[in-house]
Amino acid sequence: MITIDSLSTAIDALIAEDRSPSDTLTEVVHYVGQALTADRCFLYVRQPEQARGRTAFCWRKNDRVPDRNTIQPDWQPDTTDLPAEDPLIRAGLNMKPSVYVDDVETASPDVLNRKFEEETFGHRALIHAHVQQDNQLWGILQPCLFGHPRHWTDTEKAAIEAILPRIQPIIAAYVRSA
Repeated sequence: MITIDSLSTAIDALIAEDRSPSDTLTEVVHYVGQALTADRCFLYVRQPEQARGRTAFCWRKNDRVPDRNTIQPDWQPDTTDLPAEDPLIRAGLNMKPSVYVDDVETASPDVLNRKFEEETFGHRALIHAHVQQDNQLWGILQPCLFGHPRHWTDTEKAAIEAILPRIQPIIAAYVRSA
């Protein structure tokens, strides 16, 4: 079992296995979801040069966890209308730090669009972890919980931030092969 304390080591070992980018990223979302005891974790990947992305990877704790608006089969533009509606994607595109939301219901409107989050994802607590490299957003790792708030600890935040630069080359390889 992957714990928050073993997440970094587990991700390094996974990357060292030199599996396909798709297989590696599938396991990354599983490891992150498990380490955080999240309900769901997905990874939105981007083609920065084309200003488009898609949610390509999703892990759910079990089949009762909603999967709406997770896997997107097609690449979609993400720099046109979406940033005006979603402050979280805007933060990522603007190279801001990752956002840790303890409670969607009490978060400030400058942090997130509560209606958008409720209608699109339905989660209650989330991490919007920005995978950034060379002044470009390459992906968003998003573990979340449903039904109740969750305080993200400093240890959890540090563990997530530590893996983001390590998964960026895997995302870039995946994007090149897509």
